[in-house]
Amino acid sequence: MLAKTLFIRIAVMLLAAAPTLSLSQDQFDGVELSIEHVSGSVYMVQRPGGGGNVGAMIGPEGVLLVDSLFAPLSDRLVAAVKQVSDADIRFLINTHIHIDHIGGNHDLAEMGVLIFASDNTRHRFLEQRNRFPRNGGTFVPSQPESARPVVTFNDRLSFHLNGEEVQAFLVPPAHTDGDIFVYFPESDVLHLGDVYRTTSYPIIDVYNGGSLAGTIEAINMAIEIAGADTRVIPGHGLSVVGREELVAFRDMILDIRGRVLTLIQEGKKLEEVMSARPTADYDAEWTNDPGWGGDDFLPVLYYELGGSGRLADR
Repeated sequence: MLAKTLFIRIAVMLLAAAPTLSLSQDQFDGVELSIEHVSGSVYMVQRPGGGGNVGAMIGPEGVLLVDSLFAPLSDRLVAAVKQVSDADIRFLINTHIHIDHIGGNHDLAEMGVLIFASDNTRHRFLEQRNRFPRNGGTFVPSQPESARPVVTFNDRLSFHLNGEEVQAFLVPPAHTDGDIFVYFPESDVLHLGDVYRTTSYPIIDVYNGGSLAGTIEAINMAIEIAGADTRVIPGHGLSVVGREELVAFRDMILDIRGRVLTLIQEGKKLEEVMSARPTADYDAEWTNDPGWGGDDFLPVLYYELGGSGRLADR
């Protein structure tokens, strides 16, 4: 019973961490997307104030996108790409299942764009677990069949486009169980989806198979790939970063994990762990994403690390 209660409560907290995910057209009125050059043939498209960052590889043979934002922004996403290229958008890679990264799939598919994702992400489409609560307790409709990835892979996939290689590969269950990283070796750009965000503590979506251990392992993989000049596109956040920021992010997680584990070994219940504020040294930097802070991150860590205290109503 406790496990079932925990599952429900953490799912609720994860959903509460994404209040902007309802798809009211009004919320996107007046929203303008920006596009900036990252390095080589790779650009980043952003929605100021929120929404998953989109990677765009530009070249004469066509455009490859990484993620597709919300559905109401599809036309603006296409227009942003047109600012830097007249080539057709040919391919789309989804880094994971969440609606701010796959919402534009249907519209892009209608344009003839071929969609790729991990096997697990397609499974999540089929399970219709990509729905988020809206005001009043209703739900965003599940995605239409045309939005589903057409080509999926279990491990890794390579594109050969515009004279370059693009590497997409599955990482351990981290933000979700379908997370993939996309690396552009020639441009030396790495897109990490929501496994890495500059705006918050890791959001570990246990409802869709995410885990703390996998998050650490995935970030270690990114650090190993990244060199001194590698540019890293975060899933959320206004800045492209480098390897140094990934190391700081990983070390922050390890430090908090160590503090929580010590408290668990001392027999502390969840409420006592939260009262001890093991995230206090980091809260100022890592609570810039509305709805997801230390009080949301700690229960996920506590229970994955073996804590057994009840999650009291708060």
